[in-house]
Amino acid sequence: MYHKVVNKVIYTAMLVCFSSLSVHAETTQTEATATAEATPESVPEVVEIKDALATTVVNIDEKSFSCIRDMTPVRHFYVDNLLGDVEGTLAAANAPDGAIYPEGSVVQLVPTEVMVKRESGTFPATGDWEFFELEVNEQGSKIAKRGFVDVVNRFDGNCFSCHAPAREKWDFICESGHGCDPIPIDHKMTGALQRSDPRCGEAEPEDGDWMALFKLKSMVTIGLTKKWIEDKL
Repeated sequence: MYHKVVNKVIYTAMLVCFSSLSVHAETTQTEATATAEATPESVPEVVEIKDALATTVVNIDEKSFSCIRDMTPVRHFYVDNLLGDVEGTLAAANAPDGAIYPEGSVVQLVPTEVMVKRESGTFPATGDWEFFELEVNEQGSKIAKRGFVDVVNRFDGNCFSCHAPAREKWDFICESGHGCDPIPIDHKMTGALQRSDPRCGEAEPEDGDWMALFKLKSMVTIGLTKKWIEDKL
């Protein structure tokens, strides 16, 4: 769709240009005046197309990400839409047989990792999903890493590689039964992370959350230590 609109803009501009050249070379002053009067009529169409392009751009910066619990919960994860089409995102997330998520969709399991559906055709290999690794604190979010096929999380896992098995028919969204390999943390740990997101203010812990966070911190520490040793060898 994006490329079709761009081609239409270029095609319209070419028509205006060739029309002006032809009139200048072959017509009288009266015909040239008529062409000058006709040219502005083409401008609104070009402006309208440019405006249409602008509305489809998924602008993403650090302000795009805030408290995960302000998003809409779906089973064990959260969704949103940066273009306002939350209903479309929810429809895709709840489709029993899978569906393509609309542009602007945000899918997030834990506060520090998020995937965003970019404009159609941005990066077909990932289904137009861009992956983000975030640093979060009470002041907000900082984008530590972003990209399509080369973002690696703190567990040394490549985000695209992890989600690729769910390309068909789940639009790269990993859940149980979607073909993705199990992640090293369980729902109790992800839930504890969601309820303790520092961007949300006070934590809302449930029984067992602190133990789950302790176990998760130990796993991260062990993983980082192992990676450090491997890098030294």
